[in-house]
Amino acid sequence: MPLTLPQEAWLVLVTAATPVVELRGAIPLGLALGLPLFQVCVLAWVGNVLPVPVLLAGLTRMLSWLTRMPRVQMWIRRWGERGGSELSHQLQRWGWLGLAVFVAIPLPGTGAWTGAVAASFLGLRFWPSLLAIMVGVAVAAALVAGAGMAVMSVPQ
Repeated sequence: MPLTLPQEAWLVLVTAATPVVELRGAIPLGLALGLPLFQVCVLAWVGNVLPVPVLLAGLTRMLSWLTRMPRVQMWIRRWGERGGSELSHQLQRWGWLGLAVFVAIPLPGTGAWTGAVAASFLGLRFWPSLLAIMVGVAVAAALVAGAGMAVMSVPQ
């Protein structure tokens, strides 16, 4: 039985699944289209989380394959010698909690896609990373929905 959703719901779902825009664009879009807040949040959360397992598994396999190449190994070693980045140090220090907080911050470049990339590059385990990203996306959805409702309630 095919899943039948109105066109507006599909727009929210697909927008949330796209990199960069993610739910930070999908929630305002859904609210602007007149969909109910709860439905918008659920659709945005589902759409944003859908690509994460594929990203986590695929990027981990790709990195495993790439690290067999001498030039890639040398680049990774140099990057590590320079101290990596502050983000990688914090994510390694805080683990899944740091990953969840990173994903939850509703700023450009801090969503589920970036979280999956970071988890893969840092070698974090699949299931804890997936759960942390799911929690982070839920928190981000609440923050973005709250901001969206506040903006929409301002008198014109």
